[in-house]
Amino acid sequence: MKSLVVLGATGSIGVNGLDVVRRFNRTGQAWRVVGLSAQTNLDLLKKQIIEFMPGRVVVGSSASADSLRGWIRSRKKKVLVEFGAEGLNRMAGLPQADLILSAVVGAVGLPPLSTALKAGKKVALANKEALVAAGPYVMGLVRRYGGELIPVDSEHSAIFQCLGGLTGDKAGRVIRRIWLTASGGAFYKRRGPLDRVSVEEALAHPTWKMGKKITVDCATLTNKGLEAIEAHYLFGVPLERIQIVIHPQSIVHSLVEFEDGSLLAQLSHPDMRLPIQYALTHPNRILAPVRRLELDEIRSLEFFPPDFKRFPGLALALSSGKRGGTWPTVFNAANETAVRSFLDKKISFTGIARVVKTVLDARPKILGDSGTLMGVLKADQWAREKAQAVVGSRKEMKVFPKFPST
Repeated sequence: MKSLVVLGATGSIGVNGLDVVRRFNRTGQAWRVVGLSAQTNLDLLKKQIIEFMPGRVVVGSSASADSLRGWIRSRKKKVLVEFGAEGLNRMAGLPQADLILSAVVGAVGLPPLSTALKAGKKVALANKEALVAAGPYVMGLVRRYGGELIPVDSEHSAIFQCLGGLTGDKAGRVIRRIWLTASGGAFYKRRGPLDRVSVEEALAHPTWKMGKKITVDCATLTNKGLEAIEAHYLFGVPLERIQIVIHPQSIVHSLVEFEDGSLLAQLSHPDMRLPIQYALTHPNRILAPVRRLELDEIRSLEFFPPDFKRFPGLALALSSGKRGGTWPTVFNAANETAVRSFLDKKISFTGIARVVKTVLDARPKILGDSGTLMGVLKADQWAREKAQAVVGSRKEMKVFPKFPST
């Protein structure tokens, strides 16, 4: 029996990951859940505690921790409850954990990822923002401490599978080009201006069911820029050799092109349980709880170039990635802040990219060291504070008009 920690257990990836574990346990592929974390969704966390009986949980605040401890006492269960960043870090380094599923959203996942890798852990990584913000630092930890990163994003899992499990410099030496596929999000085929797009419209993804932040990132195509930077670090491939294509069917989950011109791809119906399961069972494969792809069902597989003018967030992400250093750190932090402001209906949909560009334009020439955790966190904090100031300024509020709720 192997032991699993799930960071971000109540989010989309966490829920799907626990469903994979649930099905494993029914078929004899036993996993023991030793730790769960959640930010605020205590109702779902309680259900997960009852079912999986972890020895430790972490929540977002002291008030949530007190409330959960009272509930646990009433149930006469033995569960250690902690809260905040320190609790999350301790859970990520649990000696008894064989694998850490990192499914938290945003750069908040960087410190626990650092802790896990320093402990030499195997990490199933769904938290792309941590790698985007601190790629040189994170990959340095993998090399130094002997931990392992297994990608969970469907696109990076596809690349990982096509490469036979290679990452880092070993992967980069055999790749000619990566073809990174994108569904196009909610608005790729929409005509007309996007400045009046509502939050509800942006959250209506045509293919995937995901959390709010990543769904908005998909709608702006920024998510594909983040994934390109992630692939650059994870597989040792220059961004110039990562090609992004719109693939509305979401059947081909990325391709690897080799020196001889051969392309290998991974195809399946869009279901996050498949890449999650592969991360848990790698290098083995077992029966998966997903719908089989029958080739005679496929009527067409379409591929289009992205529209960089219509979706400027993608171009900003790629240019930040090419600059390297803490430029991706600043981009990611500004984007997280801008997306949160859009979800709170403080700025317009197109205002997300304008906030990010304003922050990037204001970035000091020297800002943090991308090779150290403190340097990355310094750049991250500067960018968040700058983005919040941009959103709150009267000048920018005129640029980003309010729009009626739907």
